[in-house]
Amino acid sequence: MFPTPDISHLNSADYQYVYEPAEDSFLLMDALEKDLQSLKSARPSVCLEIGCGSGIVSTFLAQMLGPDSFYLCTDINPKALEITRNTGQQNSVLLNPVLTDLASSLADRLENKIDVLLFNPPYVVTPSEEVGSSGIEAAWAGGVNGREVLDRLLPDVHRLLSSQGVFYLVIIKENKQGDIEAIMSKYQLEMTVVMSRRSGPEHLSVLKFTRNNP
Repeated sequence: MFPTPDISHLNSADYQYVYEPAEDSFLLMDALEKDLQSLKSARPSVCLEIGCGSGIVSTFLAQMLGPDSFYLCTDINPKALEITRNTGQQNSVLLNPVLTDLASSLADRLENKIDVLLFNPPYVVTPSEEVGSSGIEAAWAGGVNGREVLDRLLPDVHRLLSSQGVFYLVIIKENKQGDIEAIMSKYQLEMTVVMSRRSGPEHLSVLKFTRNNP
């Protein structure tokens, strides 16, 4: 079992800017650890976390897979990139933060090059006007069905993934898992549920997508 990354360097002031790791973060890390053997056997070269926040998940992945992989982390929030870099340093792993909306500034260069793609999106159902800020609200405000940010990424996932690439996605029940599966199947991406857990009123799941025609 891999320990949770050390985030003792973060304080209440930092959490004014980035999402404090919570049950969804820990569920994603548990799902990655569950898939450790298959991830390691794939020998990933490039890993990308979209919306890295505190950097805890990318740090955990880097601790599991080691320094032979290149770890990219994107966020629309500049403070999140600073905190992510610090979280990596606190845990002796090298993360490479990039300021961009989703993966927009990297998409062309990374086409079919991402071996492990991670996204714990803003999934809370909120009014649309709360979506897309560069502040802490961007960490949770998902708009209609909690899907407004996620739905912008889904059509691009197949372009980012390598032939053996895998995409891990955190959702809640209100995000309509079946609808997400149907969208991704149009791009020949097959879905499995890695892990689910109830946390208060939320029913969380980690979905995994892989190419069904590698």
